[in-house]
Amino acid sequence: MRRWSRALTALVLAGAGITATTVSATAAERDQAATARCDVGWGSLTKVSRDTSYKPLTDIRAGQHECYDRLVFDVPTADGRPVGYRVAYVDKLFQDGSGEPVPVGGGAILEVRVAAPSYDPLSGKQTYPGRVGQPLRGVDVSGYRTFRDTRYASSFEGDTQIGLGVRARLPFRVFQWGDRVVVDVAHGWNTVR
Repeated sequence: MRRWSRALTALVLAGAGITATTVSATAAERDQAATARCDVGWGSLTKVSRDTSYKPLTDIRAGQHECYDRLVFDVPTADGRPVGYRVAYVDKLFQDGSGEPVPVGGGAILEVRVAAPSYDPLSGKQTYPGRVGQPLRGVDVSGYRTFRDTRYASSFEGDTQIGLGVRARLPFRVFQWGDRVVVDVAHGWNTVR
């Protein structure tokens, strides 16, 4: 009977070892799959869309994702036309019109210009309440992996200009999605295989 219980104990322990190995392999596979999902080939060079409908900007918000942090500009375009933008890394951010420097925290600064004024061009009424040099209203990036700071710079000659402080000069992409201009900044420099 003792032999039988020893044999059974040995089988149970061996099975536990196989299960632990399987669980470890599964965790490693999950990590590898997550890394593969985060592979980006966006680059860090300037991104530009010259198309524009000059509709007013109504809101700016931020979000965190598994592979990147996201900044979204709401620009209602009832006619469906594209919205222009220019997004580029700069050494310092200077306010349009005055040329005054706007301090932005972080290891690198993305200057984001969206061809949408922060006011209604017909009435002059403010549509997005930005204040020069102040953080973006309602956008709290504390705890984000990539974003460090946001600063409103200006709304001048049909463009809204902001400074986005990021951890380092990282790859980013910009695209229009319906009534939104989206800026995604990756958490790292993974490349497409």
